[in-house]
Amino acid sequence: MENENPDLQNPVGTETGLKELVVTYIGERLLAGEEITVDMAVQVFAAEFPEFLMAIAEENFLRGYEQALTDAENLSNKTEEFLG
Repeated sequence: MENENPDLQNPVGTETGLKELVVTYIGERLLAGEEITVDMAVQVFAAEFPEFLMAIAEENFLRGYEQALTDAENLSNKTEEFLG
């Protein structure tokens, strides 16, 4: 897919206790080998903890929408200043 995020293919490390727990769970759940990717984590969270991903997605959307409105307002102000 052309618009797919390449970061989804990054491996997930086990630097913290939570990451180790999650990576182990995902590996067992998906019968995966040694390397667990971000995409695998998203798949498992989407299936088993969708309200967590939805909260993150909604927050991301709202922040992006707010930034777009701010950018549009700033552009409008600059255009008005330019046109005098």
